[in-house]
Amino acid sequence: MIPAVELDRLSFGYRPGQHVLEDVDLQIAEGEFVAIAGPNGGGKTTLVRLVLGLERPGTGRALLYGEPAHRSSRRRALGYLAQRSELGGDAPTTVREVVSAGRLAAGRLFGPLSRHDREQVSAAIARVGLEAVAEAPLQTLSGGMQQRAFIAKALAGEPSLLVLDEPTTGVDAESQESLAALLDRLHSELGVTILYVSHEFGAVERFVERLVLVRRTLVFDGPPSSLPGFWHDPSHLHA
Repeated sequence: MIPAVELDRLSFGYRPGQHVLEDVDLQIAEGEFVAIAGPNGGGKTTLVRLVLGLERPGTGRALLYGEPAHRSSRRRALGYLAQRSELGGDAPTTVREVVSAGRLAAGRLFGPLSRHDREQVSAAIARVGLEAVAEAPLQTLSGGMQQRAFIAKALAGEPSLLVLDEPTTGVDAESQESLAALLDRLHSELGVTILYVSHEFGAVERFVERLVLVRRTLVFDGPPSSLPGFWHDPSHLHA
């Protein structure tokens, strides 16, 4: 079976001769729930950008479902929650309007939403438990509920790969636990591949199947239980 993500002897730098990532080999199978960790500047966000096709490798290959990531025919199958997703200013955009924008990923570029589009939007809102606030302005919601709305936006595009970059930044501990449980349920119900990038893994410790630790190259790739003390010793992230 073709991996969802494949990085093959990949190196990348924003400046000539200065590699952010070097000699990276990584395969992520469809349906995996993978956590990616590393220190600031260690290359984890750059790795995600290569996976998404937002950057191109200096050497090696970045493949998405077997095709070069930057021109993969399945890029519309990606759901991406970037760091600190938010709307500018005090725009009175409702939860439903935010989630509806996720249909752009499914090819809805112009005109009113179709019945199928509206059904997918409503289903995505229901999956994240925001039916009661679907018509509320996003800015009136808590940070945790806003993150749920952005996850729903990604789900509205019917993704097969969901990428979340630092999704718990600025979210309280209770909301982190709730978000982790939601992702576990989505993983189980939808079979979606999840790539979870964060420094704060306590909430998802019991859910992720695999941990990838990035410090310019991959220094660990395996089940979290094989790296004793990782979750409770943050020095792993800063060494």
